[in-house]
Amino acid sequence: MKAALLDLNNKEPNKSIGYLKKMLTEYDLAYQTFEVRQNHELPDTSFDIYISSGGPGSPFDGDASWETKYFNLLDKLWKHNLKYPNHKKYVFFICHSFQLACRHFKVGKITKRAFKSFGTFPVYQTSDGLTEPLFEGLQKPFWIADFREWQVIEPDMEEVEAKHFKILALEKPNTKRLPRAIMAVRFSDAFTGTQFHPEADASGMLAYFKMDDKKQAIILHHGKEKYEQMIRDLTDETKIEKTFQTILPTFFENVIAQHKVSKV
Repeated sequence: MKAALLDLNNKEPNKSIGYLKKMLTEYDLAYQTFEVRQNHELPDTSFDIYISSGGPGSPFDGDASWETKYFNLLDKLWKHNLKYPNHKKYVFFICHSFQLACRHFKVGKITKRAFKSFGTFPVYQTSDGLTEPLFEGLQKPFWIADFREWQVIEPDMEEVEAKHFKILALEKPNTKRLPRAIMAVRFSDAFTGTQFHPEADASGMLAYFKMDDKKQAIILHHGKEKYEQMIRDLTDETKIEKTFQTILPTFFENVIAQHKVSKV
């Protein structure tokens, strides 16, 4: 099987791409990385799996060239799956890519948050999320790593129901009764996305955030209490580590199993 790793980080240093590459290697998947925003690189439709990463900035500020190519790729893969239901292409959208996918498929309203979400948080499964295979074995709610300035809210239920999308998870309730962001969507049996980072490796994040310069920066911008809460969550094996060991591993295992069946 071949995997395409779509890097939307636009030159900004990050740990996520490294985590994703390591995971692809562990599942013995040959992969090629495409610098989507930086070099306007997009894969063709010959890959079996497409992992589309997070990235900085607004989901509306994309260069018309790469953005048009990106949305065209999604449409081609969607049409391929309709035409060849026994040989599907699988796509997983993360964070920035999730916002782009929700925008393209008209899932809901995409807005800038009043303040940046930064850290570890619980997310709450919807009724569809409680039966989602990728969430099997997770707590209710389960814990995620979340770093974003934008959000998808107020789902267009007419579009969602007409296209048979499933909203799988919402962010935690808030005291101000603001709309809760959509945190995960299953667009089809082959297209899934999360607003959060399921590739976040708790041990890797823990080592990174314990570096003195990173620690001081987090305390300066988010407070000591937030920093200490993140460290507790990263050392708790039932929280971020459990999510890391569940969602994407289940995704890869299911796709690989389905690929073997389709070849029989």
